[in-house]
Amino acid sequence: MAIILDGKLIRDQILTELGPRVAALTAQGCQPQLAVILIGNNPASEVYVRNKIAACEKVGILSQKLTPPASVSTEELLAIIDGLNKDPNVHGILVQLPLPPQVDASLVLDSVVPEKDVDGFHPINSGKLLAGAPGLRPCTPSGVMEMLRRYEIPIAGRKAVIVGRSDIVGKPMAILLLAANATVTICHSRTSNLAEECRRADILVAAIGRAEMLGEDYIQPGAVVIDVGMNRVDGKLTGDVDPEAMARLSSAYTPVPGGVGPLTIAMLMSNTVQAAEGRLG
Repeated sequence: MAIILDGKLIRDQILTELGPRVAALTAQGCQPQLAVILIGNNPASEVYVRNKIAACEKVGILSQKLTPPASVSTEELLAIIDGLNKDPNVHGILVQLPLPPQVDASLVLDSVVPEKDVDGFHPINSGKLLAGAPGLRPCTPSGVMEMLRRYEIPIAGRKAVIVGRSDIVGKPMAILLLAANATVTICHSRTSNLAEECRRADILVAAIGRAEMLGEDYIQPGAVVIDVGMNRVDGKLTGDVDPEAMARLSSAYTPVPGGVGPLTIAMLMSNTVQAAEGRLG
């Protein structure tokens, strides 16, 4: 029977371990603080931000939520971020996506100074990831690595296939797995014989954003399946992998919901604490 990789369990472990680090920082007059910028009234974004602020409260991280109107301009948003960049009491800055169409998202995200970029999206942090240098890592891929490590799933020497090539998940996931000595293949919507490529995987990471796209033809029996997908179909949350096939064929898998999602927020908290520790020197 396949092992269900419980993201909520790992999240709680990570948050518990962060508590003493937050207490140590606070005792030195440096209580970690996360600033979240939420624009407009996107219901999904509001839920995500509420969950992030709740996690901050649980760990002892201060949080502030800034809510510019949906009509905000790129220049106005850059001015807000500039103020947060200069505020020594703010250690992490998160700009909740998506942004309104009139806002230059790339310019806005790149304006967050690298040492406060707790999403790990800044080009400098991406470069550090590629070079294997210390830095803030993208939350979802680093959460997956924590999951694999804590469940003692071997990575070195195994074949890992990633379906999806986004800058947020696919590409950094590949670099992290490669650093852990996996043999990595990145696939995407234009990959020829996609099912055949996926069946070669000892570790299959699905992050393509298409509901239940990967069925039984894509899963090697005994593979570890990490489903990063978050799709809403008829009001129900579902992943990128057929859940029945995943449960039947894999040796271990992440459910949706309750798998990778909780780890993303846990690693955001971890990055905020790391940023505060870096500020303290």
